[in-house]
Amino acid sequence: MTEPEVILAVDPGRRKCGIAVGRRGAILARSVVASDRLADVVAVWAKQFGVRRVLVGAGTGSAAVRAALAGLPGLPRVEPIEEAGSTLEARRRYFRDHPPRGWRRLLPLSLQVPPEDYDGYVAELLLERAVGGRDEAGAGD
Repeated sequence: MTEPEVILAVDPGRRKCGIAVGRRGAILARSVVASDRLADVVAVWAKQFGVRRVLVGAGTGSAAVRAALAGLPGLPRVEPIEEAGSTLEARRRYFRDHPPRGWRRLLPLSLQVPPEDYDGYVAELLLERAVGGRDEAGAGD
């Protein structure tokens, strides 16, 4: 039986980007990186994980990110992926994985802002849209 293809997904942004790498049923890594460091991180992760597809969210900053990644040697073709609704979904997932504590647990989640960047969760969701499924063990940053 062959291994499922490894995919790298990017949630593009002007100052920072979410990035996740995984395959069907498993997220192997997830992080948030400065936009000016994205190409370097993608090159390292692509080699480290044997990436076969690269997806970039089609929203803000998408064209610049695709252009930056297109020039990387040995990187598979960069494909756009629709990201409508992914930020809200990622926010819910963030709070599911990191439930509020103390008095914050009494506030509705809709009134709270995550205390850290969660763009990596958006990239994870984009990857899952391409392959389907999630490993409930999740991934580290």
